[in-house]
Amino acid sequence: MIAWSITGCYEDKGDYDYRNLAEGTIGNVNGSYHVSVGDTLIIEPEIVFDLETKVGLKYEWSVELDSVFSREKNIEYIIPLDAPEQMKWVLQVTDTLSGLTFMTQTMIRVSSLYSDGFLILSEKNGVSSLSFLKRVKGEWDRCIYDIYEGIEATNMEVSIIQVNKISGKKTQIKYQTTMSTVAGKISFSNTANFIKAEDKKYYLDWSSKLIHPDLENTDKIRVSRIKSLRGQIIDRNGVYLVKRGTASSVGIVPGKMSENKEEDIKKISELLDISTESINSKINASYVKKDTFVPIKTVSKNQTDLINSLLKINGIKIEDTAQREYPLGDTISHLVGYVQSISGDELKKNIDKGYTSSSVIGKTGLEKVYEDRLRGIDGYEIYIADSSEAKKHTIVKREKKDGEDIKLTIDSNLQTKIFEEYSGDKSATVVINPKTGEILALVSTPSYDSNDFINGISNEKWNVLSNDENKPLYSRFQATWAPGSSFKPVVAAIGLTTNKFTADDNFGKSGTSWRKDSSWGNFRVTTLATYGGPANLKNALVYSDNIYFAKAALKIGTQTLTNELTKIGFNSVVPCNLAMTASQYANSAGITSEAQLANTGYGQGEVLVNPIHMASIYSGFVNDGNMIKPYLEYKENTKNPEYWIENAFSKEAANTVKEDLVQVVESPAGTGHSAKTPGLRLAGKTGTAEIKKTTTDKTGTELGWFNAFIADDDSEKQMLVVSMVEDVKNRGGSHYVVPKVKKIFGY
Repeated sequence: MIAWSITGCYEDKGDYDYRNLAEGTIGNVNGSYHVSVGDTLIIEPEIVFDLETKVGLKYEWSVELDSVFSREKNIEYIIPLDAPEQMKWVLQVTDTLSGLTFMTQTMIRVSSLYSDGFLILSEKNGVSSLSFLKRVKGEWDRCIYDIYEGIEATNMEVSIIQVNKISGKKTQIKYQTTMSTVAGKISFSNTANFIKAEDKKYYLDWSSKLIHPDLENTDKIRVSRIKSLRGQIIDRNGVYLVKRGTASSVGIVPGKMSENKEEDIKKISELLDISTESINSKINASYVKKDTFVPIKTVSKNQTDLINSLLKINGIKIEDTAQREYPLGDTISHLVGYVQSISGDELKKNIDKGYTSSSVIGKTGLEKVYEDRLRGIDGYEIYIADSSEAKKHTIVKREKKDGEDIKLTIDSNLQTKIFEEYSGDKSATVVINPKTGEILALVSTPSYDSNDFINGISNEKWNVLSNDENKPLYSRFQATWAPGSSFKPVVAAIGLTTNKFTADDNFGKSGTSWRKDSSWGNFRVTTLATYGGPANLKNALVYSDNIYFAKAALKIGTQTLTNELTKIGFNSVVPCNLAMTASQYANSAGITSEAQLANTGYGQGEVLVNPIHMASIYSGFVNDGNMIKPYLEYKENTKNPEYWIENAFSKEAANTVKEDLVQVVESPAGTGHSAKTPGLRLAGKTGTAEIKKTTTDKTGTELGWFNAFIADDDSEKQMLVVSMVEDVKNRGGSHYVVPKVKKIFGY
């Protein structure tokens, strides 16, 4: 809603769009199952939500051998011949509206029956395949999955080379098999013998060599994944923002538990926020021996109190496990984001990129932006192992490819100090080098800890975050905000560039309340500013005169103003890799009245600006009217800056506005005077935007802005700071922000 009657320089609306997400749990899935090859395993999970929801759900069942085998909620799964002795099945349930994924897992213990059946060579729809027929309840009546499913065989072709009748009861078939696998292409020749039985039917003379010519009866075909390393993210000084780290895998060794086993499990349940049923299902699985380490949950190594409490319980064992680590925690989470297990939809979209159902993928922030470069591609080896699991022969092998490390322009020390400065606020702060475009800091407060999301955030913690009225999940530097008076230098530069007025033009004094004429009805522009001297540009900026800039907008005109704002990036996305909301000068209908045009002149009405975009606009006052292109990836050579928009303002207009903004800080009457810093020549502009439902609403809140930069071209230190804080009403408005920005220049 737009409020047309403005008090002071404080009228605006915010950008708030939040919703509660339904949380779900998955039940009726045991911690483990014991099956045999060819058995049909039926699992019917129960999905329960804490809120009523009509949102569609998507389901994905996957195995640790990186194959998705079902996208149905309930499964009837025939255990294949080549199934490993132990599998971890993972069920992912995805809320299609929110993208939120709930997961559970179960361990499958498989008994092998290599010798209990017939190998069948068949052709269906012109495609040859090898399948296994297993004895079930005394009858050869079940054809189970392709024998090569465990190596993710595709494009399998079986070509019969020769058929030889050896005798009246024996026929020999020579054939060639080729297939694509998870580790690469496999091709081999083989021979199968069929024996004519008393019933005059031919049966396969079974041999393990039918699976592969190098496979002996006591051998097994194994698939080994050679895990790749995901790339790390470092700051400009080599400090890790995202790194390969270790976490603590909490497990139980059943044979070392105390006699009071039930009480110990209850304690573990409470400490790890896991049900006792889940723990019992894991430690009572058929494969578990007394000395088996049974993983229960992965926790951060930083949770020392939790770990110490767990270690006091008999049977608890802690082991290191590889895990993504975010050393700066909530300080930088909105920027770097986090990784999680890949969803079914993501896997489908990236099926040709080497992802598997067990892959992790960047979900938010730079982890998502740089996914293609950060991700590693796992290697695989398919080999034959003997009865003692010793490797005998490699069938095919694909080498791994590690991800790329990425170095950012971010200064982690500066990032941390700014975060600490605004720790009690809802804020967004952008710091760039206006000469080069390097982004030195991107801070949004409050925040969340990326480390909490890696293993799947608990329902309790998610509820705390999502229900927090301060919206810690909301990245404020990616959103748009009402700029208030911080927008006035932009209008000034446009007016001077288009020659609609000069800096010396006196717009005339109108007191603290003004309207153009009676056609405006009850609408009036008000200002808090009263000052001596002419109503020229310098005084209007120093005293933040709303009436002057309302008149300036009218002089510029709707068409010229909207054209020029479009020229400097409004309704366009800032080209700096991060997804962000585009700035706007009006809603879809555009500027439809003189009153709205007047409001726009001092950053009111429907104007919304992204903080990173604002930083680029202000860089035009440093660079003779050229707007710098902000960037995040570190470059060794910064001597040749890249501009996003050249000649955004005329050189003369940019320099005039810059010198006037110096006076906003230097002049004792300037709204930014408290930022004056010995040894630094600062230029800047404050802005306070009032958020209220109506013109008479007294309960609204305020946004406070202070945008400032070093005005000396020859200064060794080049910084431009854009800072916005919510809820500054009764805290001094924009004057609450000014001293905080001053501190930033001192870091």
